[in-house]
Amino acid sequence: MAVRLRDGGLGAPGDEPGRRGPEDGCFRDRRLHRHGRNHGIEVASERNRAHAPVNAVDAIAEGIRGEAPAEVPHRLCVVAVELLPVTGASVSLRGNGMPVRMSASDDAAARMAEIQATLGDGPSLYAAEIGAPVLAFDLTTGRDARRWPVFAQQAAEAGVRAVYSFPLGDDAVCVGMFDLYGDVPHELTREELHTARHLADLMTLALMSLPHEEDGESAGGTSWLSGLTTDQDEIYQAIGMIMAHLGVGAEEALARLRASAFAQGRTALAVAHEVITHRTRLDRD
Repeated sequence: MAVRLRDGGLGAPGDEPGRRGPEDGCFRDRRLHRHGRNHGIEVASERNRAHAPVNAVDAIAEGIRGEAPAEVPHRLCVVAVELLPVTGASVSLRGNGMPVRMSASDDAAARMAEIQATLGDGPSLYAAEIGAPVLAFDLTTGRDARRWPVFAQQAAEAGVRAVYSFPLGDDAVCVGMFDLYGDVPHELTREELHTARHLADLMTLALMSLPHEEDGESAGGTSWLSGLTTDQDEIYQAIGMIMAHLGVGAEEALARLRASAFAQGRTALAVAHEVITHRTRLDRD
């Protein structure tokens, strides 16, 4: 059963979703950003020791120590798999219309992120919508399976039985999603939940600490957003081409792109690439 969290504690089914408040997680001290990017992540680790088990905090700190800022999101995904009873983890940015996968612990986790983006449905997108964690403990039966039936079926085919999704951001905006995937139904213990929330807080800090496009250009390097922007641009370009060809609006064009991808058992990004390279043409019904 999917259980939403409120005020950092375990929620009961039917609870109203709570958004991250200014006193929650990494946003309790916005002064972190004044101390430098990497130092901000280290300070967050120290400050959150009261919330996550000490050994977990130490393991997380060790897992990201010395990593370049652009590598931290991937490392946090890998560390999540090492510390929690999950088989994969992914982080996606919340785009206009469709999430954009940024990194994942492995190919299987990346595939799960793409499935949710293609379907436009699942625990991850719901967590982003309500601004609170969504814990789908058991996608094989019960409420979770009924809430997202198509996603649950696709997840089962991929060997995933549970998904724990955490929105990244603050009480005002969700900038992305941090998703954990388990191969067996499992309700996170309080310690496991605190560790997952700590990882999500650090993931938010990591994303906010990455150099923006202008920073990358001024340093003569490539911005970390470049590859993600390319993927998002392909989606937008394909939507525009579908709109022009079929004479439909943007939402309808995106729905048709997703439907075509689902029918072919492919990702929306893969189909979008074929649309803009004129290898696939979506015709009127």
